Amino acid sequence: MKFGVGATREIGHELRKAGISSVLLVTDPLLAELGLPAHVAKQIEQEGVSVAVFDRARVEPTDESCAEAARELRSLQVDGYVGLGGGSSIDTAKMLNLLLTHPGRPVRDYLNAPIGAGSPIPGPLKPLVAVPTTAGSGSECTAMVALGVTGLKVKTGISDLRLLPSLALVDPVNTLTLPPAVTASSGYDVLTHACESYTARAYDRRPPYPTPGDRPLYIGANPISDVWAEQALELVGRYLRRAVLNPDDLEARTGMSRAASFAGMGFGNAGTHIPHACAYPIAGLVRDYRPDGYQVDHAMVPHGAAVVSTAAAAFEFTYPTSPERHLRAAELLGANLAGVTEANGADVLPATLRSIVADTGGPAGPADFGYTTKDLPDLVEGALKQQRLLVCCPRDVAPHDLKRIIAGSMSA
Repeated sequence: MKFGVGATREIGHELRKAGISSVLLVTDPLLAELGLPAHVAKQIEQEGVSVAVFDRARVEPTDESCAEAARELRSLQVDGYVGLGGGSSIDTAKMLNLLLTHPGRPVRDYLNAPIGAGSPIPGPLKPLVAVPTTAGSGSECTAMVALGVTGLKVKTGISDLRLLPSLALVDPVNTLTLPPAVTASSGYDVLTHACESYTARAYDRRPPYPTPGDRPLYIGANPISDVWAEQALELVGRYLRRAVLNPDDLEARTGMSRAASFAGMGFGNAGTHIPHACAYPIAGLVRDYRPDGYQVDHAMVPHGAAVVSTAAAAFEFTYPTSPERHLRAAELLGANLAGVTEANGADVLPATLRSIVADTGGPAGPADFGYTTKDLPDLVEGALKQQRLLVCCPRDVAPHDLKRIIAGSMSA
């Protein structure tokens, strides 16, 4: 990773140094309108590297949107890839790298079970440089992608170490044009990444794996992921409100860019649990909700808004497993623990989360996206399919637990 104001200027140098002579730059239509992809492409070309541009990455990509893009680009020959944008663009770049490097297999072969076959990527991928323009997904630091699954109305992921970008160029200046609502939603993703990985079932409290090859990417909370999560939580507590309420605050933007990458390094190793498991059906079953700040031609719930909408209730549920971690997370986010004990502190982290979300104009719960209690069976069913995530929860999660968490969030 290269981090700092102006880091984007070094992309051509890094590509040339790696021996790459041609790249596909993947971005989204809005960034293309703003001109950043053309500027980055020029910087790359000045170092003698040729650039092809795909500027139609779908916000919240799906298996079909990635497959369609791969069909369109199937004759393209490049040495590497650049993902420029939010997690949607970077994940689309990861998928195009996979589908064009190893053609012939459907996306669902790779999707996590039980939604897909969970097949491993069959061989090496080409170098990929991730240049985030949001401070949220941490996709520049993770070996996974998140995709909507066309027809099933659910989201899931692909997890494989080969998906990890070769290089991340994190330049906070690239986030200055984000609208407040997008900044907020991106920040909620960071917030929940850090809280979930910090409270996940510990790596040494999980059943042994049959073989080393069966060990997943998400191994549970561990001493290394804890370092990243704590750093991210402190930065979010200090800077998220500022970044949303004053978009030109470069110090706050820098702090949130650091938080996003740090949280990505944490959850990309430890994993996430209930809020992300619930977020996938919340996003996948959306009917007609159109979020503020996003220029999209389809109904969607931004990922960060979806995950934070059930987070408070989820952490009330997990509190008994590690009160000290839940209270420490709240403290890092800015809560005053004077007079708080483990016996009376179950609501401290949930209240802290609700305060941050309220101050930054976020969702009170899934009802804000058009859901009602009639949707509970489908939402619970969709969350139960996310076993890759739910095994990271520090408590075993039954269907009635998920129903209570989602229903409790609905009325929040």
